[in-house]
Amino acid sequence: MDTNRLDKLRPPAAPGGRMPLREHLRELRNRLAKALLFVFLGTVAGWYLHPWLITELTGPSCHLPGLHGIAPATSACPNGLMVMQGVMTPLTFTFKVALAAGVVISSPFWSYQLWAFAAPGLHRHEKRYTLGFVAAAVPLFLSGAGLAYWVFPKALQILLGFTPGSFSNFLQGDQFLEFFIRMILVFGISFEMPLLLVLLNFAGVVSARSLLARWRTLVMLIFVFSALATPTGDPLTMMVLAVPMTALFAVSLSVIVWRDRARTRRAASAALSPDEASSIDLTPSQIEVPVGSGD
Repeated sequence: MDTNRLDKLRPPAAPGGRMPLREHLRELRNRLAKALLFVFLGTVAGWYLHPWLITELTGPSCHLPGLHGIAPATSACPNGLMVMQGVMTPLTFTFKVALAAGVVISSPFWSYQLWAFAAPGLHRHEKRYTLGFVAAAVPLFLSGAGLAYWVFPKALQILLGFTPGSFSNFLQGDQFLEFFIRMILVFGISFEMPLLLVLLNFAGVVSARSLLARWRTLVMLIFVFSALATPTGDPLTMMVLAVPMTALFAVSLSVIVWRDRARTRRAASAALSPDEASSIDLTPSQIEVPVGSGD
């Protein structure tokens, strides 16, 4: 094919070599389509795993001692807390569990698609920093989610322990799942906040001096946030969230202090140019006269 004809078919480049808006939108569409495809494949895998996932999800709550529900006791749920109401509820509950598992399973793939869309517009050092933040964000979120999974049955036992002896409890499946996912998200996102502070420091928004001057207020705000953000609202859950967040805040503050000091040292060394002549000291110095040379 003629090269001149190919040049006519190719979309014109924007000034400065940037991608035109239409190409950006096409690239975004392709990346989103691939991300949704990976989520769909992960959901299919989650559908096959849903019996095991539901057992792991409801098992700790079904074996809480001292609680009795209205459902008949079974080997899977001895206390009879878990019930489902409605014809479509079992199907929707299973689909929600499979979808949540699919999002988690496919997270490395759809997060790469988002990274691949944003990476061409970043400089080399910005790509390095972004990859570092993503590498730190994933284990932080998983740590928060794991802590929420561990504390959830204990918080549920505390809340349901206020039930009078003449009453029984039951937990609808969809409400139980929604409550559990809310707690996972609250803990996971809360563990990302110290990383956000470091990111703001890299962007020049906050400094170590300003954080050190307000660290007591920030710690108090962490405890207030933990009390308001936890779905259960009990003191145990609040402390389980607030204490690790305070520790992560201390770690992030140490990183920010170290980086600001390193930045100050680099700025001081950069202010001394190797081509700049040093100032000459013209102050006369005293000369000692040797003893015995008075002629």
